[in-house]
Amino acid sequence: MIKENVLAICYDFDRTLTPYEMQAQGYIQQLNENVDEFWALSSKIAIENQMDPNLSYMYLMLNGAKGKFQVKREKLIEFGSKVKLYKGVSDWFSRINQYGKKKEVKVEHYIISSGLKEMIEGTKIADEFRMIYANSFLYDHNGAAVWPAQNINFTNKTQFLFRISKGTLDVNDNDVNRYYEPENIRVPFNNIVYIGDSQTDIPCMKLVNSLGGHSIGVYDPTSNNKARVHELIMDKRIKHFAKADYSKGSKLDELMHNIIDYTSASYKLNRDYWENLDEAENLA
Repeated sequence: MIKENVLAICYDFDRTLTPYEMQAQGYIQQLNENVDEFWALSSKIAIENQMDPNLSYMYLMLNGAKGKFQVKREKLIEFGSKVKLYKGVSDWFSRINQYGKKKEVKVEHYIISSGLKEMIEGTKIADEFRMIYANSFLYDHNGAAVWPAQNINFTNKTQFLFRISKGTLDVNDNDVNRYYEPENIRVPFNNIVYIGDSQTDIPCMKLVNSLGGHSIGVYDPTSNNKARVHELIMDKRIKHFAKADYSKGSKLDELMHNIIDYTSASYKLNRDYWENLDEAENLA
């Protein structure tokens, strides 16, 4: 019997916690470039060079800054501090944590994003996450970004779900590939929630769904465009969808309360089973 009832809530970032790509909220504009043209060029470079799209946009971020400003960690953190968040995000974590505590569920929050770690670290919610898994840069002795240090695309995002499940959180911990007995799994997949918005989240959504967890699709409250989430639920990628409104009393808020209730009840029922089984075996 797992001793601690942990619920891990994992979030994509762009268009999940914020309405826009983080780079399009100041950084691209400071390059004196058009946002749509930047992403179009990034896609073009990736296709023409059979290049990972993340590495393509990271290249353009560095190349476009030449002669304008030095790309340093502090600069990226500053850009991150200006990222707009969806309604209710700022106090979502404390409310969900408090409700989890009331139900004897330890709630932990994680980011698994193809955005930039340094920019996410600049947001006012950065301290709410136990780990932030996202793309990042390598910096030289002068503190300038020179090379990608981490590349997290839509397929290798799934490794971080296994890291969270097994408790092997360090990106260089090879124990993530080691077999664990079920009782040694820190967070079973049925205690994992994945919240995302688009097709790039499909591998994580599918994995969580197939192993008994909870995948949630969110859509922008302003456009109210549900086409993506309708497709995701019909393809059995997600079980639920809601507006990206994290405020108290919203559908997403109520949905998370229900998941915590379910997690609490499941743990108590399993605990009762193991206690009964232990008693029976000791008297046999």
